[in-house]
Amino acid sequence: MPSLLAIDAGTTGITALVVDEQAVVRSRGYREFPQHFPDDGWVEHDLGEMWSATLAAVRDALDGVDTADLVGIGITNQRETVCLWDRETLGAPRRAIVWQDRRTAAICQAFRDDGHEPHIADRTGLRLDPYFSATKLTWIRHHDPHAWSGVESGRTAVGTVDSYLIARMSRGLYHVTDATNASRTLLYDLDSGEWSERLATLFGVPLSALPEIVPSYGDLARTDPAAFLGLDLPISGIAGDQQSALVGQAAFTAGDAKCTYGTGSFLLAHTGEQIRRSRHGLLTTVALAHPDGRRDFALEGAIFVTGSAVQWLRDGLGIIESAPEVEALAASVPDSGGVVFVPALTGLGAPEWDPSARGLIIGITRGTTRAHLARATLDAIAFQVRDVADLMAADGQVELTRLAIDGGAAANDLLCQLQADALGMVVDRSAELQTTGLGAAFLAGLGTEVWASTDELVATRRSSGLFEPRDYDPEPHHRWREAVGRSLHWSR
Repeated sequence: MPSLLAIDAGTTGITALVVDEQAVVRSRGYREFPQHFPDDGWVEHDLGEMWSATLAAVRDALDGVDTADLVGIGITNQRETVCLWDRETLGAPRRAIVWQDRRTAAICQAFRDDGHEPHIADRTGLRLDPYFSATKLTWIRHHDPHAWSGVESGRTAVGTVDSYLIARMSRGLYHVTDATNASRTLLYDLDSGEWSERLATLFGVPLSALPEIVPSYGDLARTDPAAFLGLDLPISGIAGDQQSALVGQAAFTAGDAKCTYGTGSFLLAHTGEQIRRSRHGLLTTVALAHPDGRRDFALEGAIFVTGSAVQWLRDGLGIIESAPEVEALAASVPDSGGVVFVPALTGLGAPEWDPSARGLIIGITRGTTRAHLARATLDAIAFQVRDVADLMAADGQVELTRLAIDGGAAANDLLCQLQADALGMVVDRSAELQTTGLGAAFLAGLGTEVWASTDELVATRRSSGLFEPRDYDPEPHHRWREAVGRSLHWSR
């Protein structure tokens, strides 16, 4: 039976899956890698540590697997993170700047003050925000001349995490990215489907340093067995993590929508082959690039802190010992007792897009307990997703009637029910919560013709729970919106 190896390079760790032709996950491996926080609002990854975690996770997944059955590899990755590496040695001259990093807020404001944002938004479907890749490269150009000199001389390659992993897996023979990842950089022209020379010049990035843009599936690259655990396989699927989750949910039709609950939460709605630009703070992104040149698009609401808010309860406050404990603790009280938590721990994404917002907890009384804070944290996750869904309706382009969900936090039944209540619609939890990795396997299978069409993949989608909305009190959401307003512009 042919099988696919999927590598999901997330923000805190690497997941490797082996998926068979029945879309069943046969084995898994997972390894965390460290996060580095060198300054307030800065988040970095050591690429050597990421590569070591990748090799270890893949070894774990392949333990007991007949590698002769593997026919292709799919890669999905945290998006917007900027990586630099030496084209010959593959060593990194500096740590990667992670998508969560907020150090470029002043650079974004300077471009905004100079009047560049309308053109950038029109060309890319994105916003001037530290979230995206290009301003990170501008920062490196200004602040790390040693690393940037290699970029300008051509010795150092620039890319996102997918590009870096493929370079390592192929011993430097390939420097590629797919259109879903490219569309998150502020350097990709949505209309042409190519890197924009004008935007590259604006941000000071040499086009020659950037990877070749390839489709999301097909004959894209190949591993070198000397570099990658003895495997000689085609890399036949690539997608950014949120687009990969859309594929993993078998959401290939305009109107399909999914939300992935990970470090942050990301709601994507498929809009078909037409580019639809938002008027209300949503992002327009490539959902899938086909080998025949067709591209599917999506509207996206990016929420920066959801699952990581639960991690903060564990690691920062110490009120839980493990993330899954938050469900029982939150369920021990009927509601948040009037407490509202705005988890703007790295600023706010959609709909406010304020990098200067900071976290806020309000409504505390002598009767407040850690259970109320846990409940307020789950409320915050559900309300942030509700706000994005409201934006989609306000845009008049996507009217959600059902939401497919996945990601680690989707295992929390209470959160799923609170989400259904807040949205007023059915929430459908995927049977496979790791749909980012599953989507990478699907793309690899399409690229190697394990599956002949996306229709075959739609038939594989399975649910692990349907959550029907209950009677809903709108007042907590009103209090939430008021609290969000108080958290804005705090660090200016």
